[in-house]
Amino acid sequence: MTASNDMLVVTTDLVPGRDVVEVFGLVRGSTVRAKHIGSDIVAALRNLVGGEVREYSQLLTGAREQATDRMIAEARALGANAVVGTRMQTSAVAQSASEVIVYGTAVRLG
Repeated sequence: MTASNDMLVVTTDLVPGRDVVEVFGLVRGSTVRAKHIGSDIVAALRNLVGGEVREYSQLLTGAREQATDRMIAEARALGANAVVGTRMQTSAVAQSASEVIVYGTAVRLG
């Protein structure tokens, strides 16, 4: 469960102890991020010795945060105070770019 500036974001369809008083519908946020050539070089070196590729982790973390912020902005514009049933997906859209999409159902909780 995440609260972002009074917007509750949960992966569950319901929030225990709260009633859904209005459903606004699907909201989503997405972003496409491209890898930097320097990150590719570091990743290739890390593949030789193993370990986390922090540059890619940071890239995807930023992308997830931006996509979530965009979903929340869309929900807020509809008058929602929560997003339920939140899901997140990542997919490659090109050899060096990935899309992160976050989506859920905007609702008003009582």
